[in-house]
Amino acid sequence: MPCLLNGDRDLDDLHIRITGRAGRITFSRPKALNALSHDMARALHAALDQWRRDPAVALVVIDAEGDRAFCAGGDIAAVYHAGRAGDHQLGRAFFRDEYRMNAAIADFPKPIVAFMQGFVMGGGVGVGGHASHRIVGDTTQIAMPESGIGLIPDVGGTWLLSRAPGRIGEYLALTGARMQAGDAIHAGFADLYLPEAEWPPLIAELEQAGDTRAIRGRPAPESPLAVRDLSAFGGRHLDDIVAALEAAGDDDTLAILRRNSPLSMAASLAMVRAARSDSRMQQALSREFRFTARATAEADFLEGVRAQIIDKDRRPAWTAEATTEKVQAMLASLDQDELLWEDAE
Repeated sequence: MPCLLNGDRDLDDLHIRITGRAGRITFSRPKALNALSHDMARALHAALDQWRRDPAVALVVIDAEGDRAFCAGGDIAAVYHAGRAGDHQLGRAFFRDEYRMNAAIADFPKPIVAFMQGFVMGGGVGVGGHASHRIVGDTTQIAMPESGIGLIPDVGGTWLLSRAPGRIGEYLALTGARMQAGDAIHAGFADLYLPEAEWPPLIAELEQAGDTRAIRGRPAPESPLAVRDLSAFGGRHLDDIVAALEAAGDDDTLAILRRNSPLSMAASLAMVRAARSDSRMQQALSREFRFTARATAEADFLEGVRAQIIDKDRRPAWTAEATTEKVQAMLASLDQDELLWEDAE
């Protein structure tokens, strides 16, 4: 496990240091759209653990190099290849460590300010989406597109989706639709809009002052999601939602649902709704882990990654059933492999 040394620490893909009064974490693999690897997740968690009680660190700033992405998702190539070879433990270890890092961000006792430009998807939402101060700009595109690769909105995604207004959570979980700044703020995935040209001087001020009172946003852009009729996504089951969309003649949305994994969508629907009763994000993370721990062996995940990321033919052959029984099996207890929390009540 990478450990944070005193002073600056570079993990090639992650630049960790203290500047002024701020702990600074910068994604630094822009050519890979700052995809989050297992080592990066562990190094980020280690930095937070060190800074938690460090009086020199008043707040943490997380940003990223490059214009295209804050973090476009988890780097799951190794998980895919291991799963194809019959090794399902590598994926479990990655997801377990990633989710513990997500929880550490959400529970961090000092402010964490995330500057999220470009693509913010999957694993990127798991970092920036749980910060205490989430800043978006004109290039921001936030999404949880996991249903398209046979997974579910994880990294605490079901927790965030469950708290979106109306049926936005169900809509985003099933379609993987992208949100720009206005939608992201309305849906609860971001807090403030600020043009990206103004980010560097604000970061410099945060480093010097160590005080989030320096953060002042601009009026947020309009949110198309706020006025969109998403009542169809109130259907009890996936089939009910499809039937309502068919009755409404919403062919564009139906086309998206017909491309995605039926099991992933059915499970995502159940998980977003279950998370509405959770009192802590850790409960949602533990439920997500039940699915992702089984994903390489029992779901459409390997086929989805093959079609979308490895071969890029965009023609996945989904085989996993989307029955209530299959969803329940994917979300059943892992017994001794459950994702548990040391501070569980």
